[in-house]
Amino acid sequence: MTVDQLDSTPLWEQLAEILRQRIRAGDLEPRQVLPSESQLQQEHGVARGTVRRAMRALGEQGWTVTIQGRGTFVAERENWPAES
Repeated sequence: MTVDQLDSTPLWEQLAEILRQRIRAGDLEPRQVLPSESQLQQEHGVARGTVRRAMRALGEQGWTVTIQGRGTFVAERENWPAES
């Protein structure tokens, strides 16, 4: 799954949703490091700013935790937002 350049949804929102789906599905497990910004850029064909905005949104929502100098990790399940 990758972002749809023709969709009216902002690319960062699409990317954040793709990563949330991967977390929910168990492709990315708690305490696992997320792919690097450059990996996500290449995989999804988006700009670095798009990746950073998506990662920031995931952190603000409680899906991830960033440790400076180490990377961004999937948060523990109890910290994930409740499903609506």
